[in-house]
Amino acid sequence: MRRPSRKDSPLRARDPLFNSSVQKALALLETFGGERRTLGLAELAAAAGMTISSAQRCIHTLVRIGYLRRDQRLRRWVLTPRALSLTEAYLSGHALLEHATAHLIELNQASGESVSLSEPDGTDMVFIARFPSLQPFHIHMPVGRRLPMYCTASGRAYLSALPAASARRILARSRLSAHTPQTLTELEQICKRIDAARESGYAWSDQEYYRGDVTIAAPVLGEDGEPLAALNISAPTSRWTVAQLRAKLAPLLLQSAQAASLGQTLRPPRRQAR
Repeated sequence: MRRPSRKDSPLRARDPLFNSSVQKALALLETFGGERRTLGLAELAAAAGMTISSAQRCIHTLVRIGYLRRDQRLRRWVLTPRALSLTEAYLSGHALLEHATAHLIELNQASGESVSLSEPDGTDMVFIARFPSLQPFHIHMPVGRRLPMYCTASGRAYLSALPAASARRILARSRLSAHTPQTLTELEQICKRIDAARESGYAWSDQEYYRGDVTIAAPVLGEDGEPLAALNISAPTSRWTVAQLRAKLAPLLLQSAQAASLGQTLRPPRRQAR
């Protein structure tokens, strides 16, 4: 899984208060994830861009404060449950998540498929809530999973709610690579899909990041009308085509995304002109 860049030399050059030791410790923690459940010293050092001795000191400190432990059987390092405290600290009291959760549950029950909420971070969308389908679905999408904006329905939905120039600037920073044979990697094709999402109010993706997965998504807005997140429905190709998903579930998705938007509860309703 691609991680955000943690190269700190430009930051240090611009900011004398920048603490590279904190950066290195976080880089080590972010190296874990996906298939990388256990890592050796050399792997951690290489992935975090550190020397072996520097990585060893960081690992020792992270073990002492409880974020890492040594798997004696594998002779490798693993995260401990304490690492989840950062996730809990972020999600607890999250205004949008607290407001949107009931609407996510309702959409999950009404659609019968997996429903997720994700927020932007750089050129990625990060999942902050997921309610899986009760029917079989082979894709596991835990909270915290990062997916690129350019080839996912959630990312395109978020980009469609931005001014076109802002969306293009984000795409310009993205690494447009093919994850499946269906992934769109041509900038103009991606922009056309985002324009279509802007017109219809929701975006879609047909097996562009995961094989066997079709998804539709709509932006969730803040009080000022700016996009904060994206709400999506994902389903397997064994049960749905993207055309069927759009035809049958897009109205439910749009209704839920509107209800989940913060401005819906905090803005007074407009009076109807007589």
